[in-house]
Amino acid sequence: MASQLPPLQAIRAFEAAARHASFTKAANELGMTQAAVSYQIKVLEERIGTPLFLRKPRQVALTETGQRLAPAITEAFALIGDAYAAARGGADGLLCISTVQTFASNWLARHLGSFQIAYPSLAVRLDTSSHMVDFAREAVDVGIRSGGGNWPGLATHLLFRADFTPMLSPKLADSIGGVKTPADLLRLPILDPEDVWWKGWFVAAGLPPDDLARRTGSSMGSQASLGSAAMAGHGVAILTRALFAAELGDGRLIQPFDISGDDGHAYFLVYPESRRNVPKIKAFREWILDEVAQSVGER
Repeated sequence: MASQLPPLQAIRAFEAAARHASFTKAANELGMTQAAVSYQIKVLEERIGTPLFLRKPRQVALTETGQRLAPAITEAFALIGDAYAAARGGADGLLCISTVQTFASNWLARHLGSFQIAYPSLAVRLDTSSHMVDFAREAVDVGIRSGGGNWPGLATHLLFRADFTPMLSPKLADSIGGVKTPADLLRLPILDPEDVWWKGWFVAAGLPPDDLARRTGSSMGSQASLGSAAMAGHGVAILTRALFAAELGDGRLIQPFDISGDDGHAYFLVYPESRRNVPKIKAFREWILDEVAQSVGER
């Protein structure tokens, strides 16, 4: 089997060049010359029998064969790195976490300090976007996803439900003498009235959802933005309580009613099933599940 494999140096050069889309950047990473990287990739192409890169002036791009090969090679190097870390028995290096902006700013950033104190040799990098990461192609260790929890090939751990309920600033509530019944919300500006959560909550509260159609539409894109607008007194936002526990705790926001909606979505910790026992992933999994349990218990 070993005799069928190309030289490891050639594989390393290909993986780095594919990841950077550049022979020059790959050479810098590997401590080689650009000519050496080019030679090693040529060796690999000769072994495979087809080009892996399209050479263009000042640019290279993967061929169709290269595109099929690159994710598998990247994953293989990741598995080798994981096995090495497991053999050493410690959680160190870099942990890359992919998460949406609201979870990152409203929950993770507020709790992450305790994880970094517990694991000082493990650096953390946050990748905040709504992009659903491809673990086979991207250098990400774990993700925090919002959804139904059905992602084939990934281990999933429920963090908390993405329930929703109206929140607003105390000052805005006082402007109408207080919010005493759900109907009082109809006297106030509604932020993002086209959000499907509002319709679900109106129905649960016994309010006519048709009233939303008469509201001026707006779209702020994230709960983080909605929460900021609500704290500034611009209107009533519909938000997930677990993400705004601090704001509710210090009075910047109030939750006037115990009525909550639930569309089946939740926040989950996810990672490739094959990497379950990687020390840094195991450390983060154990920490975040315990931290979430404590933070939810404080509500």
